Amino acid sequence: MSKNFQKLRKKFKIHNIDGYVVPKNDDYFTEYSKINRLKIISDFSGSAGLAVILKEKNYLFTDGRYTIQSQLESGRYFKIFSFEYLINCKLFKNLTLGIDPKLFTYEQIKKFFLKNNKIKFIKNNLVDEIEKQKINDTLPFYSLNKSIVGETSISKLNKISKYLVKNKSDYLFVSAPENVAWILNIRGNDSPNSPIPNSRLLISKSKKILLVCKIQKCKKLIKKKILKRNQLVSINDFSTKVSNLKGKNFIIDNNSCSIHYEDIIKSKFKIIKRKDPTYLLKAIKNKVEINNMKSTHIKDAVALTKFIFWIKNINKKKITEIDAEKKLEKFRRMDKNFLYPSFNTIAGSGKNGAIIHYRAKKENCKIIGKKDIFLCDSGGQYKYGTTDVTRTLCFSKPTHNIKNIFTKVLKGHIAVAITNINKHNVGKKIDKRARKFLNKSNLDYAHGTGHGVGFFLNVHEGPQSISKVNNIKIREGMVLSNEPGFYKKNHFGIRIENLVYVKKINKKLVFENLTMVPIEKDLINFELLNIQEKNYLFKYHLDIYSKISKYLNINEKKWLADFIQHF
Repeated sequence: MSKNFQKLRKKFKIHNIDGYVVPKNDDYFTEYSKINRLKIISDFSGSAGLAVILKEKNYLFTDGRYTIQSQLESGRYFKIFSFEYLINCKLFKNLTLGIDPKLFTYEQIKKFFLKNNKIKFIKNNLVDEIEKQKINDTLPFYSLNKSIVGETSISKLNKISKYLVKNKSDYLFVSAPENVAWILNIRGNDSPNSPIPNSRLLISKSKKILLVCKIQKCKKLIKKKILKRNQLVSINDFSTKVSNLKGKNFIIDNNSCSIHYEDIIKSKFKIIKRKDPTYLLKAIKNKVEINNMKSTHIKDAVALTKFIFWIKNINKKKITEIDAEKKLEKFRRMDKNFLYPSFNTIAGSGKNGAIIHYRAKKENCKIIGKKDIFLCDSGGQYKYGTTDVTRTLCFSKPTHNIKNIFTKVLKGHIAVAITNINKHNVGKKIDKRARKFLNKSNLDYAHGTGHGVGFFLNVHEGPQSISKVNNIKIREGMVLSNEPGFYKKNHFGIRIENLVYVKKINKKLVFENLTMVPIEKDLINFELLNIQEKNYLFKYHLDIYSKISKYLNINEKKWLADFIQHF
């Protein structure tokens, strides 16, 4: 294990601090970044976390998805807590904690710190001084035309301009790259799992724009006349540019505008609202985006179905979780439109499946046993669409108990899929439907039931989600995941995940499946299913066959046809 936290402690005296806070996010607040300071300091590789290094103790805060993983990776030198413990936390009482103001928002600082301690802003990142990560930060941005995205950038800027006028604001500062991507119909190469362009955007109420980025990344956009040179501002010139703007009021976003950028804006302007309207605009997909996502999911379903057929029927060798992960990616790469995974594949066999966001590593991955329950959560970025699907498989007759639990998870999954959204119109109401059957047996899972998904963007996006606390109204055109699960530590994990979109049929809002991948029949106790649930499964698998069978070979097609007979 790395002991970089000891090197970090040596810097405390220089800066007159008692501790230093290291978040997972980079300065663009993206989930999947090429930069990971948290891993350097703690060895924790999950997608959400925050470490506090003190003179004699280390703390790591994360969420329920990483309870087991954080202990395995960091438990030797770090005390592990859930994020909730940070609120009104007294562990740092009367201490001065150093932070990099580019990596935190004022909202985060107010929520997690300040009540019991002092915060000191340190301009240079102390982790970078220990180990600077080398990344290629010159890869170009590129544009997507209307036939792909369904709406012009001018139309989107018109919507934002109306929002600014309505809210009596002169400017919106768009600090999240995925929102910049959506507004300008551009993409980039700045994330290992998402086509985001690391940039920020200033929009005036008169629809003038200034793109804040590394200017050399925009050569293609200038050449294609997507942007003009005078619409670009280098990151280092941002402060000067803001000071020369005219007007009074600014809208920024609480969740992605760092202290560093907020301070620059506050030095001249009044901040009147702290929510970027782009999140909600982007969440509602138009018909072109939905159609592109549908065709993407067909490609993805072919790869997944071939993989399931291979691992259950063809593979006769002993294979590891890494072998399975590579084989699945190979099936995806058979499609010319596949670019790269939309997140690191979770291929967990047996007890590893109970680690909600497990990542198999060459040095310690498991051979998939015949009696193991195998959980595989994966996704792809294609031209043009983003996928995310989880299937739980078995290779021998499972125990009665496992079949019952799987079936309760499946019943929750179906309950979400057939939701009357007019009645259950917010995420927290739908979440109850997903957990209902598990909860009757005093079982549950420590993650949300569903997250929003971007169009050829981030696999996780808001503001909508299916969780215990989400109150965002579910609207036509939104895309979400439907993924209840159950995890028994040191034994097995179960999760069934489809992506769905919201469709209107005769004034009624319903979910329609985007994911077209067979669900493991050998894990189902059909006696626990009612007629409606059995009909759902039959129709769903018939739909799969009608859409993907022509892309399968004779043996795969026959297997899928036989598969459907069981529903």
